[in-house]
Amino acid sequence: MADTALSAATADDGMESFAALLEESLAETTGFEGTVVKGTVIGVDNDMALVDVGLKSEGRVSLKEFAVPGQQVELKIGDEVEVFVERMEDKNGEAVLSRDKARREESWNQLEAAFNENKRVTGVIYGKVKGGFTVDLGGAVAFLPGSQVDIRPVRDISPLLGTPQPFQILKMDRARGNIVVSRRAVLEESRAEARQELVASLKEGQILDGVVKNITDYGAFVDLGGVDGLLHVTDIAWRRINHPSDALQIGQTVKVQVIRFNPETQRISLGMKQLEADPWEGVEIKYPAMTRFKGRVTNITDYGAFVELEPGIEGLVHVSEMSWTKKNVHPGKIVSTSQEVEVMVLDVDPVKRRVSLGLKQTLPNPWDEFLANHPIGAELEGEIKNITEFGLFVGLPGDIDGMVHMSDISWSKSGEEAIAEHSKGEQVRVKVLDVDIDKERISLGMKQLDSDPMETAQASGVRKGAVVTCTVTTIQDNGIEVTVGDDEGGEPLTGFIRRSDLARDRQDQRPDRFAVGEKVDAKVTQFDRNSRRLTLSIKAREVAEEKEAMAEYGSSDSGASLGDILGAALRQKQQGDEG
Repeated sequence: MADTALSAATADDGMESFAALLEESLAETTGFEGTVVKGTVIGVDNDMALVDVGLKSEGRVSLKEFAVPGQQVELKIGDEVEVFVERMEDKNGEAVLSRDKARREESWNQLEAAFNENKRVTGVIYGKVKGGFTVDLGGAVAFLPGSQVDIRPVRDISPLLGTPQPFQILKMDRARGNIVVSRRAVLEESRAEARQELVASLKEGQILDGVVKNITDYGAFVDLGGVDGLLHVTDIAWRRINHPSDALQIGQTVKVQVIRFNPETQRISLGMKQLEADPWEGVEIKYPAMTRFKGRVTNITDYGAFVELEPGIEGLVHVSEMSWTKKNVHPGKIVSTSQEVEVMVLDVDPVKRRVSLGLKQTLPNPWDEFLANHPIGAELEGEIKNITEFGLFVGLPGDIDGMVHMSDISWSKSGEEAIAEHSKGEQVRVKVLDVDIDKERISLGMKQLDSDPMETAQASGVRKGAVVTCTVTTIQDNGIEVTVGDDEGGEPLTGFIRRSDLARDRQDQRPDRFAVGEKVDAKVTQFDRNSRRLTLSIKAREVAEEKEAMAEYGSSDSGASLGDILGAALRQKQQGDEG
């Protein structure tokens, strides 16, 4: 009985000891839950890692939890890792572990310290969410708003993904697990520091690297690393640039030189072309006057066209130098933008950076060609292109015009009368009188196609003192107008017989006793080559005939009457005409 009682007592003691040990063991292990402990990787199976943390059983952790955003998982047996113990064992008797929660717990502690001290933290952008992006801060996930990515809007964030970068914590709530960070705040702070350093060291002539920040019609703003400078469109390149966007684009990295810097206003003027050789150096040697070159039309204005001879060197073809014949035509109807043309250098001014060019000088001069093919005195036909108050313009070969002055249309008619006889579009025959190549003028004549009636008349005996047969053309109050040489061919001469010269006897000095078309004999009293008119007198002819008759047949003093004398003279003349 005693032995039985002893055995029972021993058993009870053992049970109590075991219970105590179990309770102690459970108390020790229960303290692991909700904490971060160190463990050893004892196996890697497919996508799971088996980790021994010194408990009764090991735990399995997904390999994904060991991955660093943007990098491959590198985990092997024997590696020591920190894990978070969620439960001592699950239904399979394994410890429930988490690497993510371990990292998160550790990160939160560090992040809270950094937030309280206003320090920067390092993180990696790895995903995109509504309104922004996700950032891994060493295990803790933070939200990066789209407006906080950069100082300027970023179109493509892919270059930033997977790269460790500094961030500033704007807000964090551990209870809710919310963290908001900013990359922009870090950049602005760095930018302010860099700006102060840059402005302090900035000087004219300095060469810097910058990024095109904005483009306007008049130039581009370049970020020099905290401070902006203006790159004017005229300082981008030596060649003509119509708009800055033709040569630059936003985000482009460029090398620039500080042209001007005002420390007070902190305005910075930049240049790119200043880093290249000035093409205008030695321009007068490269492009001597009266030399031909090929170029490209870059711009067309009302007063001419600009032609690029080489990048940075442009010359102006003035509208007056574009065509030999097209005088009042817009340059855009002769050349077009980007057209390649041959030009001649007329003048070079290296000081004013101007080159005067000629387009027409590379083409044959139509006035030279005309004179070569139609020398002075040549005759040709042409169409009347225009009629003015001072003459006729006649179209000639080579798309040029010549002018027949009003005084060169007719020998006998006045200029106004001669012009009135012609009409636009009429084909006329002309004679080349003069060609002035420098003034681009051609003088033509129409009356010169016939001989001068004055010379013809003189050759045929019409001169002062001669008696000629006239044809009455016009009857006026003060006399009659007549023509002489109607039967000679060509243009007749125009003459006038004053009223007082119409007859010897005053009662017969009446213009109305004559009729248009009637032929009369009259004596030439004046032959004026300048006015090209004859002055005639019937009276002078009658007086002359009387004197001749008196001389031949006697005088009234000898007893013969005037009637007898004139009668004898007339009979003799009549017999002579019949013979």
